[in-house]
Amino acid sequence: MGAAGTRGDVMGRGRITIGLYNSYDQNFREPHRRVIARAGDLARAYDMGLALFGFPIPEDARTPREIAEWVAGTTSIGGHGKNFLEMAETGRFQCFPYPGKGFPPQLGEVILTTSKPDAKKQISLSEAVSMVEHGQSITLLFGIGPHGVPKAAASIPKYNLDITPGCFSLETATALGAVCGAFAARMDLIQ
Repeated sequence: MGAAGTRGDVMGRGRITIGLYNSYDQNFREPHRRVIARAGDLARAYDMGLALFGFPIPEDARTPREIAEWVAGTTSIGGHGKNFLEMAETGRFQCFPYPGKGFPPQLGEVILTTSKPDAKKQISLSEAVSMVEHGQSITLLFGIGPHGVPKAAASIPKYNLDITPGCFSLETATALGAVCGAFAARMDLIQ
């Protein structure tokens, strides 16, 4: 908690966004619904944003609110999508196509979360937290699907983060909880 007792009121702190990269096919399926709802819960709980990349969203759902309503109506996770709807209403949810040569600059520095970090790009949790504490906004990028983030997209981020002490591969929901919880603990968002 910040000086005034509310999250996010620390002067100069950057924002954290959970980025979900769709590596499944282009048919919206139950795994899509579940990961969006789960990530929305984590983002809401820890005062983070949520960004989707390459998700097969119906064309009639154009705004973040319309997308959130569509997803919320199909899941029982997160109070039937209530948390996800609140994210959209407060401007904390965004949806983007697959990145071409780079990720949207408004999301800050993108950090690929991976169990196979590139040694030249690897940073520690402490280094990533320090970036946020010193005003740098970041997006923690998670691959959704059996093969994670494809190589071309995985090569874009400047930094890689392995949340485990030894390159252990974690299931997506476990990785989301571990990474977000670790950031929240290090940034004193958990009392």
